[in-house]
Amino acid sequence: MTEIAAEAPALSLVVRAGHVARYGLLAGALLLLASLSFWAPTFWVSIAIQALIFAVFAMSVDLLLGYTGLPSLGQAAFYGTGGLVCAKLALASPGLGLLPLVGASVAGAALLAVPFGALSLRVRGVYFLMLTLAFGQVLWSLAFQTPREWLGGSDGLIGVVRPPLDLLQRIDEQLWLVVGVSPRVAAVRHFYNLTLVAAILTFTALSLLVRSPFGRTLEGIRENEHRMRALGCPTFRYQLAVFVVAGALAGLAGCLLTLFNGFANSSSLYWTNSGLVLIAAIVGGVRTLAGPALGAFVVLIAQDALSSYSQRWPLLLGAIFVGFVLFLPNGLLSTGRVLHALARAGRAGHWS
Repeated sequence: MTEIAAEAPALSLVVRAGHVARYGLLAGALLLLASLSFWAPTFWVSIAIQALIFAVFAMSVDLLLGYTGLPSLGQAAFYGTGGLVCAKLALASPGLGLLPLVGASVAGAALLAVPFGALSLRVRGVYFLMLTLAFGQVLWSLAFQTPREWLGGSDGLIGVVRPPLDLLQRIDEQLWLVVGVSPRVAAVRHFYNLTLVAAILTFTALSLLVRSPFGRTLEGIRENEHRMRALGCPTFRYQLAVFVVAGALAGLAGCLLTLFNGFANSSSLYWTNSGLVLIAAIVGGVRTLAGPALGAFVVLIAQDALSSYSQRWPLLLGAIFVGFVLFLPNGLLSTGRVLHALARAGRAGHWS
């Protein structure tokens, strides 16, 4: 008993140190990301843009899987819808600004998520997983087979011009001209700053959401849906609402990707994108928001590195994913907790 009492203050200090380290790492990551466009080569800035977009996509998956307990393989449907809506609207109205494009893409993905979710949420578990996969593939097939003048066929919608951000972009361009960066390179770095702001706002909004009474209700539904329903909670409405929110966020990611690439096609709706972002969320650690964002960076960089060395990179990426599931099932952010548990087990074995 004396040894346990003596251990309590030490464990309290360890927990406090863990919180300090966590917030310190978060602040360091934000500082690194904020300064990246000033010192990194353009290639890595482009990789970071794609990773930030993928992070927004991964956080939408975590909202379903981690906080609501709904594993979905249909998120690519909303991801691709946001991109196609953005491209179609940008080509139809060339002078349209950024906010209308983003707003239309998010609204289009959210509207699609309403019937999609209303039908899929009638079942649970693996049946929900397979139903979302089926609906997503049906949507991909329809988009792929539409007339060429609608969505561009297999080539997609090309020639999307990235809209300016008015005053903010002019200030950013003048800053880069002062330091001697060409306007073309400055445009890439400017879009990186825009994407970083979108990712931070998404992370902040979701952090407030999951800590709100709405988010606590979602956690209760995840833990015991039958009990929540017995308490009078309209679980279906909550699940449908979070499904629509997740779809809207996926649409935002798809819109940003279209603006970055300058085109959109039906391949973004294919189920492999849903599988890849699900891997990113699990690798980083669900129920954390920061975990899926970290997992998005890891998976995207690993995919780029493996594909440059081998044509069988999906096999290698799958092996890495299996390793995470077996040896680090709670993701990268659980590394500290695992080491702490091992340290406690070692101390307990020493005292015994």
